[in-house]
Formats: sequence, structure tokens, C-alpha cells
Amino acid sequence: MQRALISILIPFKNTERFLEECLRSIQKQSYTNWELHIVDDHSSDRSTEIVESYANNDARIHLHFNSGNGIIEALKTAYKHAQGTFITRMDSDDIMTTNKLEQMQQNLQIYGVGHLALGQVKYFSKTGIGAGYKRYETWLNTLTANGSNFEEIYKECVIPSPCWMVYKTDFESCGGFNSDIYPEDYDLAFRFYKHGLKCIPSNDVLHYWRDYAVRTSRVDAHYAENSFLDLKVNYFLELSRVNAHQLILWGAGAKGKKVAQLLLERKIAFEWVCDNPKKIGKAIYGQVLKSFNYLDTLHNFQSIISVANPEAQVEIEAYFKSREMAAMHDYFFFC
Repeated sequence: MQRALISILIPFKNTERFLEECLRSIQKQSYTNWELHIVDDHSSDRSTEIVESYANNDARIHLHFNSGNGIIEALKTAYKHAQGTFITRMDSDDIMTTNKLEQMQQNLQIYGVGHLALGQVKYFSKTGIGAGYKRYETWLNTLTANGSNFEEIYKECVIPSPCWMVYKTDFESCGGFNSDIYPEDYDLAFRFYKHGLKCIPSNDVLHYWRDYAVRTSRVDAHYAENSFLDLKVNYFLELSRVNAHQLILWGAGAKGKKVAQLLLERKIAFEWVCDNPKKIGKAIYGQVLKSFNYLDTLHNFQSIISVANPEAQVEIEAYFKSREMAAMHDYFFFC
């Protein structure tokens, strides 16, 4: 009996150093009924030649050319050709474990439509992995082990962009790659959340995520911190904001100030609190900052937390629990 087809979608641009290792990892998959739609986003190195050689020797590999520019347009081009029951994305500089496709499709077969298959990830680099990336890897894998990814979606992107799989029907219902919003991977994660997909827990590393100096997420302006905050604020207002409750912004550091600007631009009323005595009572962007004690006078309110310090976050969470307030309803960590 023929097993269900998996469509793998890859955009690439000038990744000649890594492409062969990526393509070989796909060819070594224990699950063999896949098609690869790989799109050249105007490469100027030998990347296209490398992919052509693999496509000429493996009928499952299909090379396409981006008629637009950028990752989103390349993914749209790839998806036009996808015929699979399942959809997954891969990055041209990364490596799949040999059981990645097998395990993800098995989980989707078991859990059914309405679910999102994930795997744990491991960063690797010739120059070593920085502390920030290591923390992100640990945090992301802890969520994936429990299938609780969406419980912290406003902190960071909770779905690793090259390590998910979904039924094509569910992908279509979430809008696929039709959105033009960057960062495209975080936007897609929010749309998976918006449409109620459930994350399937996974304890296995299925993807090796390469880090290097000119990786897109490091150098492209679309992946700058301000883009992430803009996305978070927009989805918070659409999906989580209770208009009848007062809105509180915690913290007046760089992220807090940016969130305040975004709220003011959207004409969203809020009160601003912090613990810095030098800022309390001062006005920033016309908003007077108040002490945390102000919260004791309130009953129904929602909070955006822009305080990044881990110890402070623990104290803040303890405060909300003491007031019997719930995460992802009453308070939202934005970092």
C-alpha cells in the first residue's frame, strides 16, 4: 500500500556551502515517499548548479525559480507545486535526522487533523553556539516535550521554522503562505495558534539547526527585534485583548518603550508601571509611569510584561498567582 506523500518546501539563496549536506539528509530519510520543491531566490553562487545536479538524479527533487523576491515569495512558489497529504518546511543550510519525516507523519496519522507535528532541535556551528541561542534551544525543546508551545507564544517564536509538519488541509485553513507578514515563521506560528491546532509532544531531536554569521535571521532587517514586537502587539490585540479590562504595560526598558510606542500608534489606552524609582512619576511619550503598587487598586486588568530579567519574571508570575490570575488570559510575557 502506497504511503501518504509528504511535500517538503525549501527556499534557498547562496547556500552552496551547505546545500549538499542538506539534500543528502533528505535523501537518507527512512520515509521515502516525499517530494521536494526547492526554490532558488536569485542565487549568485553555485547553489543552483548543485540543486540541478541532484534534481537530475532524483525524480523526487524539483527545482523552481522565484519570480518575486524573498523567502515568502519563494515559499509561495514552492507551495504552488505541493501535492502531498502533509506539508513541511526545511531550510537549505540545515540537516534532518534520518527518522524526521517518518516520526512526524506517524504522529499526524495517530493524532489526526487539527494537530501540528514537531520535533526537538539542536543548534550547531563551527564557531560554537552562543548562550542566547542555547537558552532558546532549551526553552523551545522544553515546550515541545510537553506540547505546550502555544502557552508562551508571545515570548518568542514557539514553532521552529524548519521543524514542523501538518496536514495540507489544516495548512490551507490557516492561510498557508498567503500572508506577506515578516517574520514569516512567527506569523505562521500565530496563525497555527489562531486556528486552534494542537501541538503533538515530542522528546526526540529531529532537526539540526545551523548557525553562522550571515544566516538570514541574523542579518535580514525583517527579523529585527522591532518586527517581532510589532507582530506580537498586533496578534495580542486581535486574539487576546479583553477590551473591557484595563491594559497595563510592565517595564520601561528598550522593549517596554517600543511596545508603548506601538500601543500609542494604535491609539490603545494603557497604564505603564515599573520598579525604577528614577522613572516612576516621569512621563515617557506622554505616559506617566506608576509604581507597581498601583496594581493593588485594580480588579479587572490585563498585563503585557516587557521585563526580561528571569528572576524578576519569577517574582512577577508569583504576584499574578497570588491574585489568582491566569497566564495567557490575564498576563502575557513579551520576552
